[in-house]
Amino acid sequence: MGTLKTLLLALILSLGVACSPRDFLTRRLAGDLISASDAFNAPRMFWLRTGMVSNKDFSSPDSLVLQRRGWIIGTQQKCPPGVDPPPCWDVVLSPAGVDTFRSLIPSSSQTSSLAPVRVARRDLVEVTGISKAGNFADVEFLWHWVPLNEVGSALYDGGVHYRSSVGFRSYDDGWRVVTEPMRNGQPLDDALRTAQPAP
Repeated sequence: MGTLKTLLLALILSLGVACSPRDFLTRRLAGDLISASDAFNAPRMFWLRTGMVSNKDFSSPDSLVLQRRGWIIGTQQKCPPGVDPPPCWDVVLSPAGVDTFRSLIPSSSQTSSLAPVRVARRDLVEVTGISKAGNFADVEFLWHWVPLNEVGSALYDGGVHYRSSVGFRSYDDGWRVVTEPMRNGQPLDDALRTAQPAP
C-alpha cells in the first residue's frame, strides 16, 4: 500500500514539473504578458511644435488645448512657400508654457521647433475574454492612459477606457503575445493603434 502511494505521489510530481504556468493561457497570464510587452510600455509622446505652422496645425485639438491652458500663443502671419492652408501662425510658448514645458523637453531638443514630450503611459484595466483555437488565441482587454505630467493630464482623460484585441500563440516554452502580423491574431502594436473607447 505504501509503495502505491509513493508511486502515485511521484507520478503527480512529475506531471507538475512537466507543465509550466505559461502552458495554460489564463486571464492573469495574458494580462501579465501584455503589461510586460515593449509595445504596451511605450510612452505616449506629444510633439510640441513652435515657429511657423499652418492653420490646420494651429487649430488641431491638441493645439487648442494648449491655447486654452495659456501655454502657447500664435500670431497670424503670411504663409511661407510650402506651408498651407493659410493663414499661418507664428507659435511661441507663453511664460506659463515655458514653466510647464521646461523640465519636460529633453535638453537636446530645447532649441528645436519640434520637441518630443512624454505625456502618458498605458495601464491595463482587465482582460475581458480569451478565445482559443489550438495553438492560437485572441485576447480582448481594456486599458487606459495614465498621465505622466500636467500636459498629459490636459491632453488625456485617464477615465476613458479603450478596448483592444491581440493575438497570442503557444510555443514550446509557453504562450507569447503576437508581435508580427500573422494569419491568426492581430499584433499588439496594431491592437493598441486601432483601439476604440469602450462603451
